[in-house]
Amino acid sequence: MAEGSGLMRRFYEEVLVGGNLDLIDESVLEGMQDHEDPMPGQPPGKDGVKFYVNAMRTAFPDLTVKMDPVLADGELEASHVVLSGTHTGEFLGIPASGKNVEFSSVDIIRIEDGKVAEHWGASDTLSLMQQIGAVSA
Repeated sequence: MAEGSGLMRRFYEEVLVGGNLDLIDESVLEGMQDHEDPMPGQPPGKDGVKFYVNAMRTAFPDLTVKMDPVLADGELEASHVVLSGTHTGEFLGIPASGKNVEFSSVDIIRIEDGKVAEHWGASDTLSLMQQIGAVSA
């Protein structure tokens, strides 16, 4: 994939929602740097991406994604992302609540040689935790 070619959209739609975990190996550099705070137990690099995807798909198997806008400029892509789903699996030790959730994040990636080399993100984890009952509102 060339720079600015929709790698972020492919990640969310094909990997996170669609379950194509092979795309992680194809599209993320081994030593990818993630500048977002990790989930508890999340390793760095490509393995951290796999950890995140597995945690989200286990907890919210019916996950859907809306991305608007998606911006690309050279080696950078950015998007505001809204994820929705039903909490039917354990999430970071929190048992399934059966509740519908919707939470957002803003992500920026830097692409090098057609693969994700860096990620910056800000996710509304507090809202997610409140919606599944792990934190009071």
